[in-house]
Amino acid sequence: MTKQVRQVTQSRPSVTRQQEAGVTRFGRAVVTWLRSLSGRTIAIAAGALALVAAVAAVCAFLFGGDDRPPIPDTRARHYTETDACLLTGKQGITAGTPAATVWQGMQDASLKTHARVSYQQVIGEQSAGNARPFLNGMLQGSCEVVVAVGAPEVSVAAEAAPKYGRTGFVLIGGGHSGGNVSFLHTGDALRSQVAGAVERAIDARS
Repeated sequence: MTKQVRQVTQSRPSVTRQQEAGVTRFGRAVVTWLRSLSGRTIAIAAGALALVAAVAAVCAFLFGGDDRPPIPDTRARHYTETDACLLTGKQGITAGTPAATVWQGMQDASLKTHARVSYQQVIGEQSAGNARPFLNGMLQGSCEVVVAVGAPEVSVAAEAAPKYGRTGFVLIGGGHSGGNVSFLHTGDALRSQVAGAVERAIDARS
């Protein structure tokens, strides 16, 4: 037969009585202190407590957390629905290339017109035949202004320009401007020339 042993925790009445006695002595001391105070002293103490509470409330109001959404930055740029797209060779807009300067000019134009700018580099064989699908993607998309730099890219853009009269073309290289096409030559002023040509093309289609 197995004996089950149950452990019973014994209470400590002496400790409880000591705690109750301590609380009683503290309460009596508080009552005695309050009786010793004059009416004026109590009023001063009450006023001080009220002042502390007021200061705490003001601090909580000024420095407390605010769940309201932040006010949007009014300096944030707002773009229009006009898109200017750059078609480049495989090097893209690598620093030191003509395409990098052209891209800077397009960004300058974007700052003034708030038009969106983007670029697409031709990947693979650097030929007119391979560049044409990339250009077609731009023309079938949302590009109102097409900028092209690089021999194959300029060649296919010049070929497509007469078919897309509503699209502005800015082509970097030799050629004659007319209609919806602006030809620009490379040089020290290329950035400013691109900015000006893109701005005019955007304004004409806004």
